[in-house]
Amino acid sequence: MIDRISAGDLPDKPHIGLYGPNQALRHEHCLTRAGFDGPFTIAYRVNAPHVHREWGRSDHGWPAPVPADDATTALLLRRHLDSTGLPAAGGAPIDARVPLLFSRDVVLSVARPDRDDPVYLENGDGDDLYYIHAGGGLLRTLLGDVRFGPEDYVFVPRGLTHRFILDADVAQHWFVIEALSDLHVPKQFRNDIGQLRMDAPFTHRDFRRPSFFGPLDEGVRSIVAKRDHRYTRYELDHTPLDVVGWDGTVWPWAFPIRAFQPKTSTVHLPPTIHGTFAIGGGLVCSFVPRLVDYHEGAIPCPYPHASVHCDEVIFYAHGNFTSRKGVGPGSISYHPMGTSHGPHPGAYAGSIGHTRTDELAVMLDVFTPLTPTAAARAIEDPGYHASFRPDARAAR
Repeated sequence: MIDRISAGDLPDKPHIGLYGPNQALRHEHCLTRAGFDGPFTIAYRVNAPHVHREWGRSDHGWPAPVPADDATTALLLRRHLDSTGLPAAGGAPIDARVPLLFSRDVVLSVARPDRDDPVYLENGDGDDLYYIHAGGGLLRTLLGDVRFGPEDYVFVPRGLTHRFILDADVAQHWFVIEALSDLHVPKQFRNDIGQLRMDAPFTHRDFRRPSFFGPLDEGVRSIVAKRDHRYTRYELDHTPLDVVGWDGTVWPWAFPIRAFQPKTSTVHLPPTIHGTFAIGGGLVCSFVPRLVDYHEGAIPCPYPHASVHCDEVIFYAHGNFTSRKGVGPGSISYHPMGTSHGPHPGAYAGSIGHTRTDELAVMLDVFTPLTPTAAARAIEDPGYHASFRPDARAAR
């Protein structure tokens, strides 16, 4: 929820009549959050949005996350998952997610779709934030289109009707954060009237907003609604993209990760300084190319850290990482709470004298313990935890 925007035809006030041709009354559709206390958008539709011709269980949808059933999963170990080792691309985005780590607050997945969504999706379980590691396309929604490409974050609010249309002949590789409570801009980035502050790490102008097109009939009549990891199919007699106008603060967007404006210091700052979006029980951070610490005695590499209250996950996108060896684009590191973590052997002292980093990565700190799935275990590097031993340095 960035700010309020409006598009199309609107009445002078909410909850009064808006009429179309032949005095046909438009249907006001309120998209609210936190009951009626949170951000909201009001759309005006040709047809009543709650009337369905038929309904039933859907065959579409990605699998619910299930814990890996093996003894190693129970151990408190640092883990490296190579998402490029997942099976080759397949399926539409609605079917393509592979859950890897999950908690009661968030599900982290990777998707490598290779075709357009044949139906519209309404995710009633959470807000979806996609990091587009590779690929691109069009997010088509009830409120308009959002174009996206490599290195974009793409946000879809909970419950919004949408589908993905993929660019042709382009490999897709997405890191997906399903926030089961909500996702929002951290409150400290806003002033008292809700503007993004002048010292925030991004501006209102950085967000790619939906391009509204008015009523559109693509010939698709099916909506799949997800709730509690179950999928219900609704069939309509008309296109669900029948909005003639809308206004509000709940809308989809794209944000290029390189638009994030990093803060630097004379000495190393904690990773939360790279906080970008807040979720219930966690923080999404963006590591982008930047100057590093410039005190004459600075050690730019992150220091060892006893992480007692949060799990740390990093999706590595591009560049070299001063603290890590053996990771590359598409790697995911998972360092659990309750035990210390830190740089690989040689990285700490080896960073002295560095003036820049070209790393590009998405980090997530979460305050409820994550659980690996069987899919995560299948792409795990079994030697990662041991790679932090000093005697492992020569072998890497």
